[in-house]
Amino acid sequence: MNPLEHQITYPMGDTLPAPGVAMDVAPGVRWIRMGLPFALDHINLWLLRDRQRVSNALVDGWTVVDCCIDNPLTRAQWEEVFASSLDGLPVLRVIVTHMHPDHIGLAHWLCARWDARLWISATDYYAARTAIGSRDGFSGEAGTDFYLSHGARDEEFLSHVHGRGSYYHSLVPDLPTTYRRMMDGDAIEIGGRTWNCIGGYGHAPEHIALHCPELSVLVSGDMVLPRISTNVSVHAAEPEADPLRLFLTSITRYLELPAGTLTLPSHGKPFTGLHVRIAQLQKHHRERLQEIIDASRAAPLSATDVLPVMFKRPLDAHQMTFALGEALAHLHLLWFDGRLDRWLDSEGVYRFAPVQAPAAVPLQATASLVD
Repeated sequence: MNPLEHQITYPMGDTLPAPGVAMDVAPGVRWIRMGLPFALDHINLWLLRDRQRVSNALVDGWTVVDCCIDNPLTRAQWEEVFASSLDGLPVLRVIVTHMHPDHIGLAHWLCARWDARLWISATDYYAARTAIGSRDGFSGEAGTDFYLSHGARDEEFLSHVHGRGSYYHSLVPDLPTTYRRMMDGDAIEIGGRTWNCIGGYGHAPEHIALHCPELSVLVSGDMVLPRISTNVSVHAAEPEADPLRLFLTSITRYLELPAGTLTLPSHGKPFTGLHVRIAQLQKHHRERLQEIIDASRAAPLSATDVLPVMFKRPLDAHQMTFALGEALAHLHLLWFDGRLDRWLDSEGVYRFAPVQAPAAVPLQATASLVD
């Protein structure tokens, strides 16, 4: 149990949707929970009651928010949901919050199955399309070289990264060929209610959360999770990114929403206490940054050196890709802030250490410069 959880509230308690069945969480909002074959073993998906004009007629149906990965089990779970939880109505639209596989993996199948349009940010649509076509964008040889440059030497981990060149494509084999663009500030009418798009950065290229003022409901995607901190990583394709700064700036946007907003996260349970959770996340990252500053005073650090500072548990090869990316995100924020210096050492590894204050100029030398 996360000790911070007592500071937020789970209105549904420990009740979870049964497999293949959606559960009502607000008027016109249903919760689906599907399994994932990872340490993070589930994802939450959402059904929003909708009505759209189709061929000059108003048609009642559903908007789906997020899709899960593409595999036979997920398709079978969706078929169960179609039979049990749509009230005999069609899917009219598929919204994807961002391009990560557990959110977009089955979008192509759902859109084709129901002749529905995909709605997503343009940045994440094209990032997903690039990732599907690339065998070396997130892993493979480029990924291996990237982690080597940050101190990774574990052969099992490096072999894992090198062999993952087709990883994204295996979970997201295709995309719809067309989409409808969502942008920060857009207002989307879904079932007669307005849902406002809130752009977020740092976790994904252009994540879109959805807030309905009438219901006081936020579909937060991965930007705000109740039990764990969202992964914020530097990747090989953008090796000098500063994603943690983007993420911390983004989550302050949610402080503009009412404190009692029902937050529907992609992982974990629906909760209230949004402002408290934002404060917890801010505190969490401040503490990790301070730990890194303290450790760097003893000796220059690579990202690999930071892992035992930030993560107190053993990490398998899969988890280490996320952990190294997150260690780099914290190092880069401190580097761009001018609190850490960065250089490439003689072994080709990036090292970080506190910036040294310039040596004081002797008074006599100062006077001669003035003269």
